[in-house]
Amino acid sequence: MKTLLNIAIGVLCVAGAAVLALLPWLLLIALVAVLGLWMAFSRRGQQTWSVTRMGLATIPGRLGSSSVVVIGIAGVVGVLVALLAMGEGFQATLKQTGSDDTVLVMRAGANSELNSVLSHDAVVQIEQAPGVLKNAKGEAIVSPELVVVASRPRRSSGLDANVEIRGVGAQVWELRPHVHMIAGRKFTPGLRELIVGKRAAEQFSGLEVGSTIQLSNQTWTIVGTFESGDAYESGMWGDADIVASAYRRGNSVTDVAVKLTSAGAFDAFKAALASNPQLKVDVQTTREYFSKQSEGLAKLIRIIGSVVGAIMAIGAIFGALNTMYAAVATRAREIATLRALGFRGGAVVVSVLAETMLLALLGGAVGAVIAYLIFDNYSVSTVSPNFSQIVFNFKVSPGLVLSGLHWALVIGFLGGLFPALRAARMPVTAALREL
Repeated sequence: MKTLLNIAIGVLCVAGAAVLALLPWLLLIALVAVLGLWMAFSRRGQQTWSVTRMGLATIPGRLGSSSVVVIGIAGVVGVLVALLAMGEGFQATLKQTGSDDTVLVMRAGANSELNSVLSHDAVVQIEQAPGVLKNAKGEAIVSPELVVVASRPRRSSGLDANVEIRGVGAQVWELRPHVHMIAGRKFTPGLRELIVGKRAAEQFSGLEVGSTIQLSNQTWTIVGTFESGDAYESGMWGDADIVASAYRRGNSVTDVAVKLTSAGAFDAFKAALASNPQLKVDVQTTREYFSKQSEGLAKLIRIIGSVVGAIMAIGAIFGALNTMYAAVATRAREIATLRALGFRGGAVVVSVLAETMLLALLGGAVGAVIAYLIFDNYSVSTVSPNFSQIVFNFKVSPGLVLSGLHWALVIGFLGGLFPALRAARMPVTAALREL
């Protein structure tokens, strides 16, 4: 019989934790509303509210032990939200870089721009494909691009890190109209001039407008700083032909960025390139490309965050267990008296669980607020799929905050369930004899 009871308690733990973790917030709020109505209008519910209210009234007298639950869960939620905010910020930065009406054409099988090579003949055939948007002069809005990396010292540490050098075509300004200069001027085609993304200028030293740098044993002049609000801000742009000459790439490029007449023209454009026997290329929208580039790191960050959060959550659960066992022991005579007067064990279980989960929710809210205040829009950089630094901001979104509160409720439920069951199963006569 005891074994079956333990199994039932284990099932209850797993089921309750799963419901709290997976149930949408609207349904959770609806359940709380139903519980409130039950407490307000049913006899047993009113008994439960009476016991719960008495337990909550004793919290000020147990402030030290209760704060253990709040602080422990605040730490779990704060760390979890901060880690996940890093992955969400990285993903958001790359997703902002793409759109559905611009496409990227790379060598078949290449998983990043740096691994792709296209010949000049391939570029010409891509420009002539159906669905390519033309400007007022009848020119295809296409940018053959060459991506390389160079080593530059970081402002923060002085240590070298890779920065992306992107050689772009003459139509790049029509292809990416959201890119605009905030200092200096655009580079002049045919000259060894570069413009620097705002993020790159903040991260790397020696990239101020008017300064010169050495790339591939040649002197280049920084003539401007641009802003785009996406991943391009982490690199530098120059004329594709000059970059190719400096890095001895001949007339090849790594990829071709194409502006389509509309997002609906993508299928026809892709089919035309696929049916061309002279081309071996992969075609994808820039939104799809940059979303894929962010998936690996974002997934890794989520895994690390979940593992770290789970380890910390175990400690927080034990802290909640100790706190609530002590609270139950302190209130043993009070609980026994209530049960002797006819209060059911279920009322005691609900009251202890409600107290623990309210403390947990408070801890979760504190942790989420701290994570938001410290990490939201906090700027960091990491290595991109092109092996260059990409700068992005942490993003503490409402979804992450709600996810952290879910964790807090699960920890509170697991930390309060066993003390609640102990209180409900406590022999009345034995409890009344306790001091």
